[in-house]
Order: sequence, then C-alpha cells, then structure tokens
Amino acid sequence: MSKCPLNSPFDPAEDGAEMSFDGRMSYGDYLSLDAILTAQKPLSDAHDEMLFIIQHQTSELWMRLAVHELHAARDCLLAGDSRQAFKMLARVARIFEQLNSAWDVLRTMTPSDYTHFRDSLGQSSGFQSYQYRLIEFMLGNRNKAMLRPHAHDADVTALLENELSQPSLYDVALRLLSNSLPLPAQVLSRDVSLPYQASDAVMQAWTTIYQAPETHWELYELAEKLVDFEDYFRRWRFNHVTTVERVIGFKRGTGGTGGVSYLKRMLEVELFPELWHLRTEL
Repeated sequence: MSKCPLNSPFDPAEDGAEMSFDGRMSYGDYLSLDAILTAQKPLSDAHDEMLFIIQHQTSELWMRLAVHELHAARDCLLAGDSRQAFKMLARVARIFEQLNSAWDVLRTMTPSDYTHFRDSLGQSSGFQSYQYRLIEFMLGNRNKAMLRPHAHDADVTALLENELSQPSLYDVALRLLSNSLPLPAQVLSRDVSLPYQASDAVMQAWTTIYQAPETHWELYELAEKLVDFEDYFRRWRFNHVTTVERVIGFKRGTGGTGGVSYLKRMLEVELFPELWHLRTEL
C-alpha cells in the first residue's frame, strides 16, 4: 500500500501526461484559442455586453457546424446514402437543442442591463446573420429579398446565390420520395430558387409512407428525421421571440425590423409542411 499522503500534490507527468509543448502542438494551438478568446471586443463598459457578444459568437459557431452537417446530409441523400444522412440530420437537431439552451443564458440579462450598451450595436442585428440565412435557404425557406442585407459583401452574396441555385434539403428528400411514389413534374421540376409551396400530391405520398412504414422504412425514417429537426428549429424561433420580448418588449430591432412582430411572423413558416399536415389525416 502506498504511504503517499492523500493530500500530496499529484504530478500528471508520472502517469505519462505530456507536460512540455515547446515547438509542439498544444490544445490551444489546435483550437486557435488565442484568436477565439480575443475575439470579444465590447464597445461599452457595460458588464452584460460580454454575455451578449459570447452568446451570439457561440451561436454562429454552432450554425457553422449545422451548415457543415446539412451540406453533407444533402450530398449523402443525393448519392443514395440515406443511413449516413440520418446521422447528420440527427446531429443538426441536437445542434439546435444547444442553440435553444443558449437563450436560457441570455435571458439572465434584464432590460435595464441591455439598455446600458444597446446603442453601441448601431444597426447590427442577428437579422443580418448570413449563416442563419444560409440555413433557411438550405432548408427551403427561400426569399430573394433576404439577399439585400448582404449586398455590401460580394463573397457572402455569391455564397447565398449559389445556394439558391441548388435543390434544398427538402427538394432532395422529395426526389427520393418520388423514386417510390411518383410525384408530379411541377414538384420535381420547380424553380428551386423560389420558396417551396405545399402540394396535395406530396401530402398523399407522405401519408402513404406513414400508413405503411414497414414497407417504406427508409423514407419513413427520413421523414421523422426532418420532423425532429424542424421541431427543434421551431423551438429555437419561439425562444428567440420570447427572449427578445422579455428584454426589449415591442421596440423595433437594432436592424430596423419590427422586432417581436417580425419574429412572430417567422413562427408561421413551415419548412416541411406536408410532414406536419399529414398527421391530421392519419
């Protein structure tokens, strides 16, 4: 039995831990922590501005991962690799679970706290997040008017315009659905740069899948993965509304939108409408 006192210092090197990183890659090097941890630059002396900045920066990081996963999921579905896509879609749903939790932290900031630095934001607003806009476009909520807030940045505009030229995730899912249950040409050959419009034929096809899931299991699982993701996405939108109302009431947003009124309008948007409506018909 060791006679070493229980409160004696432990040296991790004795257990094989690397302790010297001169000229070698460290944890901070790999994650570029110097760049990340010095990216918070408050413009006021208000204590809560740091919370506001970090909440939005971390949200953008999670959205970057969501974009990465949605791109890969769409590519997998196009290649016929549904199983791999299911894993990615499940991950995106959990990313939005994390984004939902972030609102809980931001809601610890009171209206009085926010007024101390709100003027420092100028016209900047989450409304201008190009990654959020890219996610919306990838999912099928496509509105060309939303390119205008990014017109000052040619690279971002090109990125978003490129996305509008490609089929959305739901368009790709409908092509897979059509392989088993043929859909009308106006669904499959539509202008993918425009918002998706719900179709009775698509509704009937998905209903058929849900009426006999054991016969169409992969399509059934794809549908449920899409619903699961939109469930978390809707919760994120709702939490956004309630957080904004709690902090600024019904003031206009810093970016000029109606604030809560604009966000409540977004709650009505359905990404995969037939997958929700069919539940009434079953």
